[in-house]
Amino acid sequence: MQIDNHVNNVLKQHFGFTSFKKGQQEIIDKILNRNDVLGIMPTGAGKSLCYQVPALVFEGTTIVISPLISLMKDQVDALAQVGARAAFINSSLSREELQSISLRARTGDYKLIYIAPERLELESFRVILETMETALVAVDEAHCISQWGHDFRPSYRKIAAMLAKLPERPPVAAFTATATPQVKNDIINMLNLREPHVLVTGFDRENLYYEVEKPEDKFDYLKNFLNRNSKSSGIIYCSTRKTVDTVSAKLKRIGYPCTSYHAGLSEKERQANQEAFIYDQSPIIVATVAFGMGIDKSNIRYVLHYNMPKTMENYYQEAGRAGRDGEAAQCILLYSPSDIITNKFLIEKGGFYARSDDYRKLQKMINYCHTSGCWRRYILNYFGETYIPEECGYCGNCLNTVNHTDITVEAQKILSCIKRTGERFGSGLVADVLRGAKTKRIKELGFDQLSTFGLLPGHSKSSINEIISHLAARDMIDIKGGQYPVLSLNQSACDWLKSGEKITIKKLIKKDPYIKMEKTEEKKAKSRQKADLELSEERQLLFEKLRLLRKEIAVEQNVPPFVVFSDATLRDICHKLPTSETALLNVSGIGKYKLERYGERFLAVLREHLQKNPGFYPVETE
Repeated sequence: MQIDNHVNNVLKQHFGFTSFKKGQQEIIDKILNRNDVLGIMPTGAGKSLCYQVPALVFEGTTIVISPLISLMKDQVDALAQVGARAAFINSSLSREELQSISLRARTGDYKLIYIAPERLELESFRVILETMETALVAVDEAHCISQWGHDFRPSYRKIAAMLAKLPERPPVAAFTATATPQVKNDIINMLNLREPHVLVTGFDRENLYYEVEKPEDKFDYLKNFLNRNSKSSGIIYCSTRKTVDTVSAKLKRIGYPCTSYHAGLSEKERQANQEAFIYDQSPIIVATVAFGMGIDKSNIRYVLHYNMPKTMENYYQEAGRAGRDGEAAQCILLYSPSDIITNKFLIEKGGFYARSDDYRKLQKMINYCHTSGCWRRYILNYFGETYIPEECGYCGNCLNTVNHTDITVEAQKILSCIKRTGERFGSGLVADVLRGAKTKRIKELGFDQLSTFGLLPGHSKSSINEIISHLAARDMIDIKGGQYPVLSLNQSACDWLKSGEKITIKKLIKKDPYIKMEKTEEKKAKSRQKADLELSEERQLLFEKLRLLRKEIAVEQNVPPFVVFSDATLRDICHKLPTSETALLNVSGIGKYKLERYGERFLAVLREHLQKNPGFYPVETE
């Protein structure tokens, strides 16, 4: 009971919360009982709190192993805001700074120290470890330890050796947002976790809206999208550096405040551009996947993929950077067939790391783009969720008006053609046979004599490939092989051919590319969509005033605005309208330390606004 009270006090006084999110308390309890844990929790589920709270409860120092310097700085800045002593040790420090932090670390002055995994190989850091009391080791982005993970970092494999050298091994807590069963086993085995408590809270991000678009002109779509989201902060992901440069240059020419990020820029440029985005100086960043892992910016309202990622793991991780504050956010993927060619080239360029598994994962990503079913369901099914509703009611396929086109006959002809060509060829040749193309190769193979030759003369090659992709997305066609995939039928196809069941493909006929928060009250409650509760004009004005004050404070403190208060906290202020320090403590995200730092300044803005708007009441009393 005493520990429970201590935990609750830490949660409220330091972080400003009165309750935990799903899974957090279970993991914290296990860590406090000195058990190893593996938490597989979606981005935005509060993984950091799972080790930060025990770090503030334990005697001694918690070592946090994190992959990126930018993440360390954001975390340390945020902890300083809530009265927690923390530091990071990495290559960005001067010799004097490193010496000062090392001395304080030896004397136990810090509750948390963030390091990159490469730091474990340095003798100077091992000396520090030997002289300090290590209470807990937290491994963030733990999937980096597996070569089957999407951000493999060989230095993560040094962690187990470091643990073995400690005078007394502390509990180890590993966390990741994405882990297939194989990656999960790698994390457990390579970190030598001891009878770990494994918690998978699920992969559903209920506040995220998913949609795949297939525009004729991607940049025109992007312009229209940004016009409707001009006040929002977002990431535009591109597959190559060249596309990043092209898209960002076009946006700047027409007046959009954006910056860019990719490995071809100098380290100084990357750092400056990243900080401009994180500090809200530039609301848009156009980037390759080199940007983003561990980015702690909470108010990203959209992630738009200009190109299709290589894997569902990549897509889930990247799209998941939206809406970390729990507010509504959009995840839009712009697909074109040329994305497949680009990704195959990138796989081949990977050399040693290019595997047949890469092509299998790419095909799953292609299937996602072509499914006519619920996009959320597809994602959850991919990651092994057991109970998934047929429709989520909150993705493009579930919300948009659709026309169901019967493709039963076309599907029968395509499956028959795959069978009659010996299940040895790809979609291009199958489509040519069905269209009746009299190419040299088809004649040499004798396929112009097949009964399926020319059965779909009125269809374009792209329309046949679209149906093939749809059948693959329904798991009726297996697509195997590497750079040159081969189509084959599976048992589902055979069962369907015997069943006589109709197959339809959805064609969107009321396609609004902009998110419409039109949901039932029940669905709103389930999804925790605070942003669906539209602020009145007066409250929106107050929200903007609070944002300006937050920006002013952020500049003074030299921290990102969301580190001061998240959008969710500002919105909660607008709904509750607290006029005293006691009332302000009832706002989510405001605890003792932030109240002392900023309470009076925010209350002053509130009081002034309320004086000018008499009859302005908290939402709860309306």
